[in-house]
Amino acid sequence: MTQMTDRRPSLTPLSTRLRDRPPGLSASLLNGVVAAGLGLGTLTVLVLGLWISSPYPDSGPGGALHIAAALWLLAHGVELVRTGTVSGAQLPVGVTPLLLLALPAWLLYRAGRYATDASADPDGPPPVPVRTAWLGVVVGYLGVGTAATVYCSGGELRPSWGGVTVWLPLVAVAGAGAGVWSAHGYPPQPLLRALKVLPGPVRRAVSGTDARARLGTAARAAAAATAVLTGGGALLVAASMVWHGAAARASFLELTDGWTGRFAVLLLGMALIPNASVWAASYALGPGFVLGAGHPVHPFASDPAPLLPPFPLLAAVPDAGPGTRLNWAAGLLPAVAAMVAGWFVARAAVRGPRRWRTGRTAGVALLTAVVCALLLTLLAALAGGPMGVAALSRFGPPWWLTGPAAGAWTALFGLPTALVVRAWRLWRGRAGTAPAGATPKPPAGAPEARPKSRSGGGTGPRARREDTPLAPQKPVRDPTLAVEEGYDILPAEPFVPGLRDDLDRALRQAATPGPAENTADETPPRDDRQDETPREDENPQVGAGEDAGTPEGAGTLRETGNPREAGTGEDAGTPQRDETP
Repeated sequence: MTQMTDRRPSLTPLSTRLRDRPPGLSASLLNGVVAAGLGLGTLTVLVLGLWISSPYPDSGPGGALHIAAALWLLAHGVELVRTGTVSGAQLPVGVTPLLLLALPAWLLYRAGRYATDASADPDGPPPVPVRTAWLGVVVGYLGVGTAATVYCSGGELRPSWGGVTVWLPLVAVAGAGAGVWSAHGYPPQPLLRALKVLPGPVRRAVSGTDARARLGTAARAAAAATAVLTGGGALLVAASMVWHGAAARASFLELTDGWTGRFAVLLLGMALIPNASVWAASYALGPGFVLGAGHPVHPFASDPAPLLPPFPLLAAVPDAGPGTRLNWAAGLLPAVAAMVAGWFVARAAVRGPRRWRTGRTAGVALLTAVVCALLLTLLAALAGGPMGVAALSRFGPPWWLTGPAAGAWTALFGLPTALVVRAWRLWRGRAGTAPAGATPKPPAGAPEARPKSRSGGGTGPRARREDTPLAPQKPVRDPTLAVEEGYDILPAEPFVPGLRDDLDRALRQAATPGPAENTADETPPRDDRQDETPREDENPQVGAGEDAGTPEGAGTLRETGNPREAGTGEDAGTPQRDETP
């Protein structure tokens, strides 16, 4: 009974699965909703701030909220339709400020990255699967986008439902996918699967064992070339603004009188600076841009529409007429960008352990040109659009010409640059590597290098002669030190007199035949300072002991004054006197 009452009732299988399921989908949905809310809230705060500070607002807070929602949709590339004009016609507004596009793209990227984060607790939920995180962020973001579209449909700036169904999901999928992909370490499998839709020759050109390295190199080189093109385009815009400074200032003051309106115009101009950079890049590439239907502007001619709205960026357009050498100088920009791309390819060709051959380097350079063409095509399509009807129906660079022109410039200058820089790097590497075992030659005028001693810097006479050939050597005072120095080892203790005598005596005794019981103490020491031949007047028996054990006369010595060295006989204690006159 106690077991039945204390035991907790078991859950059903469905409840168990619901309890144990990973909370990835709900968290991903929440991340998508938060990302959309942050972007929409940022623009709402900005628009409401301008509406509050405006002395003569055109509408109430509802109108300001409608404008904020419309701007948020425009930031995704959705084309807007303006109603309530004087003529009653609907005017399309399709130029997307690229700086506004950066806001939702960054928020979606962060949402996708955070959606895949695993719990720091070891007992926490497992990592969220890729598809779950991606789908959750996209669905949550599109839910807020759909609500904003429905709310904005009743205002003066209404979104085009065709653009909403295309561009809003495309931006959400791309941004969230990039975040999830980066969170998993940029695996190559999605790209390799995407390459399967390409034609056979193109797929074989980008496949292989080092496909990831080649694709990565082409992507980095194309991104560098695109950055140089857009950055150089921004410099061209700034130079043209300075050149047409008076006209730009007049148009800025003509648009509005109050500081609130001028601040709004300034913000709009700043948001359109990336668009102007892409326009200038297309101008340098050759196709240029269009300011109204049938009014192209390129380095060889400029024909803007006569009735353009006053705007500071439009005032920087080159004057009407044929191009001059100053306009043609803009062609240096795509050449420099292509050389930068070629330099990136050449650096990657010689950086790895397996260096690329000439054909592979050329193939990567051509692949870089293709990627650069795709990037410029996308940027040109986003940077332009209609600003009205009739003459204002076409505004911006023609994307179908800008992309191929960028690819042609990159292939024309990037391919030879990659090959030349690769050959130069290989030649420099071979010239800077000495053969194995070769001794480098000293420079002219340098003193001749002397080889070191075998002992590696010893103190023997050979080492002293080789190390200090010009310094005079001091004479060796002690002969024993000279003998020891032949072994290149200094004596550990100072010289002791008689050490050599003992050594000679031991060696002589070892070489002299005799009984095994003879010892060194029984043999009288020999004085090397005197002649070894005994003199005629000396007694050959003197100094020979009873058990000398040595040949006759071997122990004969002159008087040394040492009783021990005189002999071992009965009269050994009395030294003999030399009676020879």
